[in-house]
Amino acid sequence: MDTAKQVARLLQAENERLHRRLEELVAENARLKGKEAQVLLQRELQKLQEQVALMQQQQFGASSEKRKVSPPWEPGHSSQQPQGHGPRAQPELPVQEVLLPLDEADQLCGLCGSALHEWKGQTEDSEEVTVVERQFVLRKLHRQKYRCPQGCAPVTAPAPPRLVEGGRYSVEFAVHVALQKYAFHLPLARQQRMFLREGLVVERQTLWDQIEALARHLNKSDEALLAEVFTSPLIHADETLWYLLDKGPGKKWYAWTVASPDAVYHRILPSRSGATAKTVLGDFKGVVLVDGYAAYQTATKSGADGPAPATLAFCWAHVRRKFVEALKFEPTCAHVLELIGQLYALEEDLPDWHALEGTAQQEALAHRLAVRQQQSAPLIEQIKAWALSQKALPESTFRKALEYMLELWSGLTVFLHNPRVPLDNNPVERQMRDVVLGRKNHYGSKSQRGTEVAALFYSLIETAKLRGEDPGDYLLRAARAAIENPGTVTLPQGYD
Repeated sequence: MDTAKQVARLLQAENERLHRRLEELVAENARLKGKEAQVLLQRELQKLQEQVALMQQQQFGASSEKRKVSPPWEPGHSSQQPQGHGPRAQPELPVQEVLLPLDEADQLCGLCGSALHEWKGQTEDSEEVTVVERQFVLRKLHRQKYRCPQGCAPVTAPAPPRLVEGGRYSVEFAVHVALQKYAFHLPLARQQRMFLREGLVVERQTLWDQIEALARHLNKSDEALLAEVFTSPLIHADETLWYLLDKGPGKKWYAWTVASPDAVYHRILPSRSGATAKTVLGDFKGVVLVDGYAAYQTATKSGADGPAPATLAFCWAHVRRKFVEALKFEPTCAHVLELIGQLYALEEDLPDWHALEGTAQQEALAHRLAVRQQQSAPLIEQIKAWALSQKALPESTFRKALEYMLELWSGLTVFLHNPRVPLDNNPVERQMRDVVLGRKNHYGSKSQRGTEVAALFYSLIETAKLRGEDPGDYLLRAARAAIENPGTVTLPQGYD
């Protein structure tokens, strides 16, 4: 990293020298050819400077949204005070009481030499957090046989549910491997090495066989989860890169995600096209909150077969990021960032609606709508008026930020009329973090079946976490139910 930074500094020095020379040529060219040529070259100069600055920021700088602590009106601001480094309570850990006696040789008084006697009930106490190593066990199952005194057929105690008929590995083992891979992002090869250190000799292919079999039992639950996501009047959608490593170098596939307030569903598909977006959204008829990627607009466009089934709402966080980038070159962007921050400040005081039911939910939605129409709408008008009054050089970062916002304006204002719609698409971005971390650690999937299994486990694990159920407990519960009664649907937190 130090070498890379040094190279960057050298490149910056060279760029500055070229800029100075270009400015000299601009002045000379203007003198010879007139003011119009000067304006054109000045635009090219500014564009070049912006590109260099943005490239260096992306490669070597901190994230634009994390460079400083956000003021209260900015998205992402947290009012919680940072916690210290003192001992933290551990209410979930089992407690192990350990009594530490003196060695027999030390049970003498250091002053008079008399034998020491135990002082009943008196100890000096402290605590420490330690670890008890995981242990794999070869469990030998002996199914008791019974015989009838009348000579009828003998009876054998039933076998426990098996992941694979006649298989050697338990359902608990398969759940453990799946969690390690898809919740904690440990590739199977790494798990294999860890298990060997702990005494278990197992092939990587065997580990894959267990989670693939587990996924087959959970398939109906996964299908039901998608249907449940689409029962929400509002969903979020986004996509990110995924690699398919089948037969050679990684091919670019994409993980598509749709999420409701309490459920998330992933699919990994070979395209990022509008047709694929249409497949992902299906016949959903509610509001879809997305970024500005054109595929979603293509997927929801009205056509010969009728009006668009879904309404698109766009993300204010993406708009804000564009103006944060432009702020480096246009100080006037500070004004629109302050107005956007005021929108977020209003949202912080609004009640959530999706966790409520009946009259309470309707009251919360009515309150959200009233605040937005009375207080957010004037801010929106100020933002639009400011944008229309600005003049920016073509292809500049500032111009692109303005065009991005104004082109998406109708979708950016949906939240004013629909109280269920939040300001941004950040919830689905959070739900995609495990997918991105998994991609980084696994380098993608080795087969198309691998993409299907990965998407299934990411979906079920993330939904369990959203609903407050331990993912391991949920997977074990759902798998056992499906093994005992094939086709059984079990969703997190007991939703059936």
